[in-house]
Amino acid sequence: MARLHTSMCLTPLALAAVLLLGGCASFSPDGGMATVSRVADARTGAPGALSATDTDEKLAQLLAQPLDADSAVRIALMNNHGLKAALADLGASEADLVQAGRLRNPGLSFGRSHGSHGNEIDRGVSFDLAGLLTMPLRVNIERGRFEQAKLQAASSAVQLAADTRRAYFNAVAAVQTEQFMQRALLSAEAGAELATRLQQAGNWSRLDQARQQVFYADAVSDLARARHQAVVTREHLTRLLGLWGRQTAFTLPQRLPDLPAAPAQAGDIEAQAMEQRLDVQMSKLDAHATADALGLSKVTGFVNVLDAGYTNKSTSEAPRENGYAISLELPLFDWGSARNAKAQALYEQSLQRTAGTAVKARSEVREAYSSYRTAYDLARHYRDEVVPLRKTISHEVLLRYNGMLASVFELLADAREQVASVNGAIATQRDFWIAQTELQSAINGSGPGAAAAAKE
Repeated sequence: MARLHTSMCLTPLALAAVLLLGGCASFSPDGGMATVSRVADARTGAPGALSATDTDEKLAQLLAQPLDADSAVRIALMNNHGLKAALADLGASEADLVQAGRLRNPGLSFGRSHGSHGNEIDRGVSFDLAGLLTMPLRVNIERGRFEQAKLQAASSAVQLAADTRRAYFNAVAAVQTEQFMQRALLSAEAGAELATRLQQAGNWSRLDQARQQVFYADAVSDLARARHQAVVTREHLTRLLGLWGRQTAFTLPQRLPDLPAAPAQAGDIEAQAMEQRLDVQMSKLDAHATADALGLSKVTGFVNVLDAGYTNKSTSEAPRENGYAISLELPLFDWGSARNAKAQALYEQSLQRTAGTAVKARSEVREAYSSYRTAYDLARHYRDEVVPLRKTISHEVLLRYNGMLASVFELLADAREQVASVNGAIATQRDFWIAQTELQSAINGSGPGAAAAAKE
């Protein structure tokens, strides 16, 4: 280290300028939540949920009515604790931004020695001059990271909304399936009792009676599984909503929403994904931040420690001496080439990741639309073809049975086949609404395969 002493000093005006620059950074009024809310509102179908006030009152109002998909999403955005934990990362990121806009505290030094010439006192004040020079670059880097943190927080909210919609449709479908299986069990029970009586009267074979009995036994098992599935899906939804205690007594509708009149057209979904998808935007910001970091590495590659300060020296038998001191590391062994090479490699890496994210997004949105359109066609096929045909068959079999043109065995066999058709119709309708959720996630969020950011 080298220390220089001259008769020059750091003037009070320069000192005030340094202190002003070092203390100008401050926290924003809302911690970045306005941006997060604006981004999330456009993508979740629940505008204003993240910025809502009096959440307890609004939560009670929403829970007082049977939930639909949008109200479930609104509750989750207001009440999910995992999301609240993710949003807390905003505060840490903003703190880094504020810290980047502040200088390190000045250093004070004081020394006293006694010799043959009397007492000698050294006084010094040092400032981080390198930090002052590189402050604009550091602030710019941290500002980019703060913007990225906002997008990450919004992505967590969008992902939670998608997870909640999936859980909601699964829960409602499970309720609908359970109700149908209860009716199927009653039918199977009546058929089993009738088959037993017919067999005892000698009008049915033991084989036919056993077939009807096993149908009843299967119906008992299917209802038990349907009831458990209704509990599982409801509890999954409850966790995403962040509800507990009496709040868990919320009401779900008895059936899934009807299919829309027509499916959405593909249009320019790839272009929409490139513009709206949050992981693409975060990847672009990461590339810019890495580029800024490369610039900072080049600036500080040779001189990475530079301190400047005011010195004051006095002895007991001589006038006081004023001046300044500068200390820096001499680049004898490390010229910063390794740091610059690493920054360049990281920048190339971020560029490739951005390109890979874009390719992945385009592929996922095409796949999601194919799944959406297939699910719609299948659900409509069951609604318009399979279920009406099954009703027609059941009606005709019943007419023939009443006219003594069909046996009881045919009537009961038709009941067994009807169970599979109705369960298939419920499943395809559920799959459509989930596929629609996946499509929106592929366009607006981070893709249908992204892990849930909000933990249960």
